Amino acid sequence: MEFVRVARSGQVPDGYVRRFYAGELEVAVARLRGTAYATSNYCTHLDCLLSSGKLVDEGIGCSCHGSVFDLESGEPVCPPATEPIRTYPVKEEDGEIFVGVTEQDLADGGPRRRGAVG
Repeated sequence: MEFVRVARSGQVPDGYVRRFYAGELEVAVARLRGTAYATSNYCTHLDCLLSSGKLVDEGIGCSCHGSVFDLESGEPVCPPATEPIRTYPVKEEDGEIFVGVTEQDLADGGPRRRGAVG
């Protein structure tokens, strides 16, 4: 696993979610109660952008149909989504946010979540 710099810490204020890239891999980076999290950027329900959604007490909410996912596990906590999203380890050092990705994550990355095509 390699930790890839995706943003400055100040680009993700508490209570917000933003879209960034680790190579070709599109990720949603969120900060909730001071902790930064990284997930895939597409809802497993209908592929809506999670970075367009809002953070709620339970996690990251999809702007299209209201699905909510736990930021640590990726598990859906509110329907209609029933499949989890991917989560990635995050490190913050010297005012920078790094997301841990594998070669396979980067290979599977691209502009849409894995499995969206086909």
